[in-house]
Amino acid sequence: MLKSAALLTCLTLLLGGCASKGQGQVDPQGYRAEGQASYYGARHHGNKTASGERFDQNALTAAHRSLPFGSQVQVTNLRNNKIVVVRINDRGPYAKQRIIDLSQKAAEQLGMLRDGVVPVRIEQLRH
Repeated sequence: MLKSAALLTCLTLLLGGCASKGQGQVDPQGYRAEGQASYYGARHHGNKTASGERFDQNALTAAHRSLPFGSQVQVTNLRNNKIVVVRINDRGPYAKQRIIDLSQKAAEQLGMLRDGVVPVRIEQLRH
């Protein structure tokens, strides 16, 4: 009985360690920053991004000044702790006090549509 309980405990711990929230895995050596995020949507929908692809307000994408195109970052809204993973496909934001511009879909998932600008944490994910 004791042996079974110990085995069950070990198995639970092992499987729990493998569990993922579907958010990807933060790269401890990767980019990390805190600052203000904004979003862009309808008026930019369909325009070319700096990466050459068309901006889709319904995709989980973002603009960042320096991260390589294709980078995936986890963005956390520091007001409500909601998280979204986005792919960098554009350059910006051009407002100096902001560190990332999100697609409207990403902003929706972060619960920031009403506020427009919120404090966030950005963490680069492993490839």
